[in-house]
Amino acid sequence: MAAADGTLLHFSEPQAAAPRTLSKPRRARERRQAEATKRKYQASSEAPPAKRRSKTSFLPAKKTAKEAQRTFKGKPQKTFSPKKSSASTSDRNQEQKPCVKTSSLFKNNPEIPELHRPVVKQVQEKVFTSDAFHELDLHPHLISTINTVLKMSSMTSVQKQSIPVLLEGRDALVRSQTGSGKTLAYCIPVVQSLQAVKAKIQRSDGPYALVLVPTRELALQSFDTVQKLLKPFTWIVPGVLMGGEKRKSEKARLRKGINILISTPGRLVDHIKSTGNLHFSRVRWLILDEADRILDLGFEKDITVILNAVNAECQSRQTVLLSATLTEGVTRLAGISLHNPVSISVLDESHDQSNRKGKAVLEVSPPRTSDELDSFAIPESLDQHVTLVPSKLRLVSLAAFILQKCKFEKDQKMIVFFSSCELVEFHYNLFLQTLLSSSGAPAPGQLPSASTRLKFLRLHGNMEQEERTAVFQEFSHSKTGVLLCTDVAARGLDLPQVKWIVQYNAPSLPAEYIHRIGRTARIGCHGSSLLILAPSEAEYVNLLASHKINVSEIKMEDILSVLTRDDCFKGRRWGSQKSRAVGPQEIRERATVLQTVFEDYVHSNERRVSGAKKGLTFIRRPRVNSASLKSCVRNTQVGWRPALPRSKSRTNTQSPAASRAAQMQPAPSLGRGKKAKNALGERGKPKQAYRGTARLPRKFF
Repeated sequence: MAAADGTLLHFSEPQAAAPRTLSKPRRARERRQAEATKRKYQASSEAPPAKRRSKTSFLPAKKTAKEAQRTFKGKPQKTFSPKKSSASTSDRNQEQKPCVKTSSLFKNNPEIPELHRPVVKQVQEKVFTSDAFHELDLHPHLISTINTVLKMSSMTSVQKQSIPVLLEGRDALVRSQTGSGKTLAYCIPVVQSLQAVKAKIQRSDGPYALVLVPTRELALQSFDTVQKLLKPFTWIVPGVLMGGEKRKSEKARLRKGINILISTPGRLVDHIKSTGNLHFSRVRWLILDEADRILDLGFEKDITVILNAVNAECQSRQTVLLSATLTEGVTRLAGISLHNPVSISVLDESHDQSNRKGKAVLEVSPPRTSDELDSFAIPESLDQHVTLVPSKLRLVSLAAFILQKCKFEKDQKMIVFFSSCELVEFHYNLFLQTLLSSSGAPAPGQLPSASTRLKFLRLHGNMEQEERTAVFQEFSHSKTGVLLCTDVAARGLDLPQVKWIVQYNAPSLPAEYIHRIGRTARIGCHGSSLLILAPSEAEYVNLLASHKINVSEIKMEDILSVLTRDDCFKGRRWGSQKSRAVGPQEIRERATVLQTVFEDYVHSNERRVSGAKKGLTFIRRPRVNSASLKSCVRNTQVGWRPALPRSKSRTNTQSPAASRAAQMQPAPSLGRGKKAKNALGERGKPKQAYRGTARLPRKFF
C-alpha cells in the first residue's frame, strides 16, 4: 500500500497471523476478507494493507516499515523511496528527499602523472596579405559586392594563391589552416567564371557548379556565402540539398533549375537515383569542401556514385578539393578525381624565404615528406591548454570551467565537444536544470546579471533539421552562450566570437583535434582551447607533439577553485560561519556539493536514470587507424554513474535502450586477458566490453 509520504512498502506476509484460539467460522471469515482486500488492491496496482503482528488486535496497522527497498520494476510512475522512513505523523506529512549516497570524489583516484610536454615548433601560416581584390581581374560588380556586402578589402594568403590559379581552369588541391577563408577562395572564381559565360546562363540549364560538403550546417553556410556573392548576378540561381528537408520541395527546385548546387553527398545520391530531371551535362566545376572529412564519414560509395554520374554526362570539368588537414585519404581521393592537380599550400615564412615575391607554391603531383604531411598549421592567436582529471571528477570539472568562463567573466562564448549524441543530451538536460537553477542572487565578486549570460544550446545529428537550423542560427548571432555538440559542428563552420573550445572527449584523430580548435581564433581573432584527459591518456600530449602541436597545462585544482566564488555550493556545516579561509579542503567540499546536486537531479525519476545510463555506460569513439593512437586513446572513464538497486537488476547494468546503443558502436579493444576498468565510478562495473573498432554510424553526427 502506498504510504502517506509516498514510500512504496513491500511485505512478505499479506495478512497478520491469526491466534489459535479463534473458532473455525471466524477464521474462515477473516480469510475471505483478506482475500477480498488482496484482490481489490491488486486491481488498483497497489499493495495490500499491512497488519500488526498482535495477538490481541485485528485492526489495520499504521502504514510503516523499517526498510523500503528501491525498485526499478513495474510501471514508470513509481518513485524512488528512501532507505528509511519514520513512523511519526510529522515525518509522514513532510516530503522526503531521495536518499542517495554521494560519490567519494577524492578517494581511490589514480595518481595524476607529471605531464612532460615536449616543446616543438608549431607550423605557422601568414593569414593576411596587403593585396586587394581589385588587383585581380574580376568583374567590378563582384569586387563591389565583396567590399560592401562581405566587408572585405584585402585577400588572405590562401585566397591570393588560389583565385588566380582556379581562374585559369586548373584542378587544384588546396590546403590551408582553419579560418583562413577557403570558402571564398573557391566561391569567387566560380561566380566570376559563370557570370562571364557569353551565352547568358539560364536557370533551366541545370547545374554548372557542384559543391559537396560533409554536414548540413556547412551546406547552409556555404549557400549563404554564394547567395551574397550572386547579388549583382540575379540570373545565376544557387540551391542547396541536404538531409532533413522535404524531397518533394527539393525536386520542385531541381525541376525549375539550379545553377550552383550545394549538397551533402547522401542527399545528392538520393536525387541521382530518384529524380529524373537532374542532369550534369553542363557541369564545369566539381568542388569538395572538407574533402578528408567526406571520406572519413564513410561517403566513399556516395562519392563514387556521384563521380560516375558526372563522368557519364560530362567528360571535362574543373575539380577542386579543399581541406585544412591533408591525409592519406585525401591524397587517394585526389588521385581518383583530379587530373594533373596543382597543390596550393600556405607555407611557414621560414620555409618560404626563397619565394620573396609572395607567389603561390605550385607543384604538379607534388612529392611531400611524411613530416610535412603530419604537421598541421595552427592559428598564431590560439592558446591551447590541457588538463588531467581523474574519471570521477570530469563532470564536476567541466561544470566548474563553464561557470568560471561564462558566469563570472564577460562576453564569453564556448563550444563543448562530446563523442556521442547521447552524451550531448545528458549534459544538456543536466546543466540546464542544475546550473541555471542554482544561479540565484549574485555572490560577492560576481558580475551583475551573470545568470543571463549562462545559456545552454545543443547540436547533434539526432535532432530534427528545423531545430538544428534554429540552434545554428541562434548561436551564430548570440554574443554569449555554451554550445554542447558532437563533431557535426567541427568542420568548416564560422561561428563568430567563440572564445573557448572545450574537448570533453579526446578525438581519435589529430586531424579532428585541429578542426575542433579551429572553431575559434578565426581570421586573426584570439581564442583558446582546453582538452580534458584522464590520467591514463597522458600520452595523448606526446601524440599531439608529434604533429607539432604545443599545449600548456592547467591544474584541476585551479579549475575547481571557482566554486569558492559561488555561495550556492557552500556546505551546510560551515554555512552559518561568516568567513572561512579558502583552501583545498573547502574546494573539495564544494565540489562534493555540486556532485550531490547532479546526483539528486538524476535520481529524481527513472527516466533521468535511464538517460544517464544511455549516455554514460559506454563512450563511443570513432575508429582508430594508427597503432600509436590506439596505445594512448583509451576508453574515457566518466566521472559518475547512477546508483543501481540492490536487486536482481544489479546483474544487468544496462537498460535495453542503452544495450542497443552500445552495440551500434564497439568500444576500442581492451587487450586479451584484461578486465574492463571501472569506468563508471564506484558503484558498479560494466559487465561487458566490445572488442574491435568500427566506424560511427552517421546518425551519431
